[in-house]
Amino acid sequence: MPITSSHDVPEVLDRREGPHGEVVLRRHGALLQIIANGCFLMDTSDGRSERRLVDAAAEALTASGGRPKPHLLIGGLGVGFSLAHAAADPRWGRIAVVERERAVIDWHRAGPLAELSAEALADPRTEVVESDLVRYVNETSDTYDALCLDIDNGPGWTVTEDNDGLYAPAGLAGCARVLRPGGVLAVWSAQPSPEFEETLRNAGFQQVRTEEIPVARGVPDVVHLAVGPG
Repeated sequence: MPITSSHDVPEVLDRREGPHGEVVLRRHGALLQIIANGCFLMDTSDGRSERRLVDAAAEALTASGGRPKPHLLIGGLGVGFSLAHAAADPRWGRIAVVERERAVIDWHRAGPLAELSAEALADPRTEVVESDLVRYVNETSDTYDALCLDIDNGPGWTVTEDNDGLYAPAGLAGCARVLRPGGVLAVWSAQPSPEFEETLRNAGFQQVRTEEIPVARGVPDVVHLAVGPG
């Protein structure tokens, strides 16, 4: 009979029942993992594609002429890779992060994920907004130069049913609403989606393109990039 190491069995650190189902934080060896409704969402193993999400948005802004201290909106706090990377870059002005799961915010503010995000959360440019992103982009009076979306597993593979609406025409109209003229939308996805590219174009976004980020196994992660209409 094989001997099972304690590192092979994930340890549940917290389990919450939220408004959109169950969310779990667990430790598996050196990794922290977030599980939503029984489906693996993300862990702390890499983060290169989440960091690339932010950098790609910054580069697209620069390519379109640039602007001083652009304001950045991040949709989804996750394990904090995108936020930490943005806060480490002095080019950004205000950095707002919208996260609807109270548990995820707590894990960053006073839990195990603070090891990744504590410095970013202490940055005076950073604001965490507890809200559903679709509601936020349709109700806020704030506008941004870039919007980086890292919600669920991307437009073609959502774990929570109502996240589909974010990547549909109505959701993209809300995203366009909060973007300043010439603003950039960057969308992380666990797999390429030509259908989503077409949805972006039909929603009035311009300069739509997709950048692939190789991963250790399987299909590459991608960042969909587009410039807002108007």
